[in-house]
Amino acid sequence: MPMIDRDGTPLAYEFTPGEAPAVVFLGGFKSDMQGTKALALEAWARARGQAFLRLDYSGHGQSGGTFEAGSIGAWYADALAVIAHEITQPCVLVGSSMGGWIALLIAREHPSRVAGLVTIAAAPDFTEDGYWASFDEAQRVALFEAGRVAVPSDYGEPYVITKHLIEEGRERLVLRSPLPLPVPTRFLQGTADADVPEAWAHRLLAHAEGPDIRLTLVKGADHRFSEPDQIALIERSVEEVLDRIAP
Repeated sequence: MPMIDRDGTPLAYEFTPGEAPAVVFLGGFKSDMQGTKALALEAWARARGQAFLRLDYSGHGQSGGTFEAGSIGAWYADALAVIAHEITQPCVLVGSSMGGWIALLIAREHPSRVAGLVTIAAAPDFTEDGYWASFDEAQRVALFEAGRVAVPSDYGEPYVITKHLIEEGRERLVLRSPLPLPVPTRFLQGTADADVPEAWAHRLLAHAEGPDIRLTLVKGADHRFSEPDQIALIERSVEEVLDRIAP
C-alpha cells in the first residue's frame, strides 16, 4: 500500500489514476478507508475512468501514529498532504461525518484546491457542539484533570476524547465565521441519524454561502448512510457535481 511521510508519521492511501477532476473520499472519526462508502465510490470512479483517492488519517486504519494524539488540525493536515502528493488540479471532496468538517476546512482555507464538494452526514464543529456541549460537569472536570474522558460508542470500544482534541478543535470551527463555498456543493443527511442531528445539516445549509448548494434529506437513513440506495445517491450526487463544474 502506498505511504507518504508527514512529520515522521506514515500516511496510507490508495490512488486510482483517471480523468480529472479527481474525487477524494475523506472518512469519519475513527473510521478508515476500507469502509463501504469509500470502496463503493472507488469502484464507481474506476468504472467511469475518474481519478480517485482515499486515505487514512494518522491514528486511523493503516497509517501510523495514535488516535489519541490526533486532532482536527492534524487530520486536516494529513488530508492536505496526501492530496498534494497525488493531485495537482482542483478536486471534488467527498467528506463523511468528520470528513465533512475536514472537507469544509480545505474548501475554506485552500479554495483553489477544490472544484466541488459532497458531504455525507457532515459533522462540522462536532468536538464543540457535540462532545463538549454534551459533557456534564464531572466529565468536564475529568477532561481537564486527566486530559481525557471515555465516551461510549455504538461502533465498538468507547471513544477516548482528549483535552487536546477539544481545545485544538476550537481553532478549526467553521460555523462561527463566514464559510464561502463557490463550487457545486451537495449535502446529504439522514433523518434517523443518531450521531449527527438533522438540525446540524440545516444549520450548515443556512450558514454556507454559495450559488449552487443543496441539501438532500433521506427519511429513515442513519449515520452509516451505507444502504444500496444511499450509496447510489452518493454516486449520483458526485456525478451531478462533476457535471456542474465549469470547464
